Amino acid sequence: MYHRFNENKYPSTNIKMDVFKEHMEIIKKNGYDFYNPKFFIEEFNKPKKEKKILITIDDGFKSFYTEAWPYLKKNEIPFILFVSTEPVGKNGYMDWNEIKEIEQSEFGYIGHHSHTHKYLIDMTEEEFIDDIKTATKIFKDKLGYVPLIFSYPFGEYSQSIKNYISKNFKIGFGQHSGVIDVNKDKFELPRFPINEKYGDLKRFNSLINYNPLEYKSLEPEEKKIFDDENPPELIVEFFENQKNIQNITCYSNDGGNWKKSNLKFQEQILTIKFENKFLPRRGRINCSLNDDGKWRWFGTQFTIVKKN
Repeated sequence: MYHRFNENKYPSTNIKMDVFKEHMEIIKKNGYDFYNPKFFIEEFNKPKKEKKILITIDDGFKSFYTEAWPYLKKNEIPFILFVSTEPVGKNGYMDWNEIKEIEQSEFGYIGHHSHTHKYLIDMTEEEFIDDIKTATKIFKDKLGYVPLIFSYPFGEYSQSIKNYISKNFKIGFGQHSGVIDVNKDKFELPRFPINEKYGDLKRFNSLINYNPLEYKSLEPEEKKIFDDENPPELIVEFFENQKNIQNITCYSNDGGNWKKSNLKFQEQILTIKFENKFLPRRGRINCSLNDDGKWRWFGTQFTIVKKN
């Protein structure tokens, strides 16, 4: 997941173009093909024989159009561009003509990213639904159709938000890190966020070679956590035939600092009891597994909010 390109004053969401080009070359050198998202919906539940790399870009910043788009077009690299409709045409953002140019190409797929790009999780249910419906109407007016792949702004969602998205879209992306596999909930799909801090070439080379760490279920399903429920207890049930599960290592940012989590296993069920409360606004957990030399990874994210 990328956002801005060559906008160096925004390091938390920016990637330098020379580094981005290196990323694309690393993907090719490792022998991976780029995944064309136009097949994503119909192919999601089909078993995969090979791993491919999906490029996604959030927000529709102007720098994507001026910096990254010419390179992606020239090299025929497919991607999803998630657009929030309210900022379109404003300073620093693409306009509809530019979005249509990408949409009409062979390589650009437009995704739904809400209207305002505000914290949906802080809205009332009525406000949230109105935000999504407003964007939906604008997409219909401007593109002639409504994108069926959704990306949660800031990667935040509650169970009720996810339920609504699941009834109105085909796919939903978060911002927690991980590798997609057929067992992942297709309305909370992971992506590896890439920026100046987390985009160095050594780390990127590791990321694209990770394999999915599959699981049967993850609790709690509710990712919106109020302060009196903080910290939650994370319970992950793995499949019976999975190997080397005891080799899992997890890290979490409870208490405000990343540290190794204390894990408890009972057969195929992993329980993590966090030592401290997660600080507002996001609690993150990442787990990795050395499976006979093959590295597997999954992550999850909670949004910590205070009751009014």
